[in-house]
Amino acid sequence: MKKTYFISDLHLGANYITDHRAHEARVIAFLDSIRDDAGQLFLLGDILDYWFEYKNVVPRGHIRFFGALARLADAGVRITWMTGNHDVWLFDYLRDEIGLTVLKGHQTVDIEGHRFLISHGDDVGVQPFMYRFTRWCFYNPVCQWLYAAIHPRWTHAVAKGWSASNRTRRRPALPPEKHRSPAIDRLCDFVRQHEQTEHCEHYVFGHLHVTLQEQVADTDATMTILGEWIRRDTYAVFDGETLKLLKFQR
Repeated sequence: MKKTYFISDLHLGANYITDHRAHEARVIAFLDSIRDDAGQLFLLGDILDYWFEYKNVVPRGHIRFFGALARLADAGVRITWMTGNHDVWLFDYLRDEIGLTVLKGHQTVDIEGHRFLISHGDDVGVQPFMYRFTRWCFYNPVCQWLYAAIHPRWTHAVAKGWSASNRTRRRPALPPEKHRSPAIDRLCDFVRQHEQTEHCEHYVFGHLHVTLQEQVADTDATMTILGEWIRRDTYAVFDGETLKLLKFQR
């Protein structure tokens, strides 16, 4: 039986990553390692640290990564890319060139007879007002049209600088596995609320840059937060019965 893989928050191209080539090589090594036993691959957002896809041109970079995705697709692996807050402006280029599916917002899917809710994690639960407003702007077609009218030399620099500033400012003082943030509790609240109307065995999220797998209190559901590939290199794999959270060892 083919396996289903979940990965998120690679942040390829981020300014705060020292060795971009080595970072990309680790990701590619992982993708190449799953080619023979993967049936599906879910990319749960923030795969690229910044991406704005214009109508007739695309940003430079990430060629080896895109090539690794193309090899998986050519081998028959179904790839689903759920956009996050960093790669929200992914439209039809990779869909048409590679053959993957692009989704925006959380989805419920059946995998080998098991019900999953999958999301980047920024579109579920209670979010701060300014975050919800910013997210609305990112998804608004008029805002996207206005943003596209600005020359990329300005938008690219501002977006990459903003990303680096946010990552430096929000890095927790404690190691993430010891840092139970309110954002995790908000996800648990979302799971409990969702379970009242629709049962899912597994809830899989990215976004928070922590690795966590636990049964949510007062439910029969398991919540998995995938971690990131800046320092952790973590992912999840479902073999048809069990969802495991693992660390890639190259």
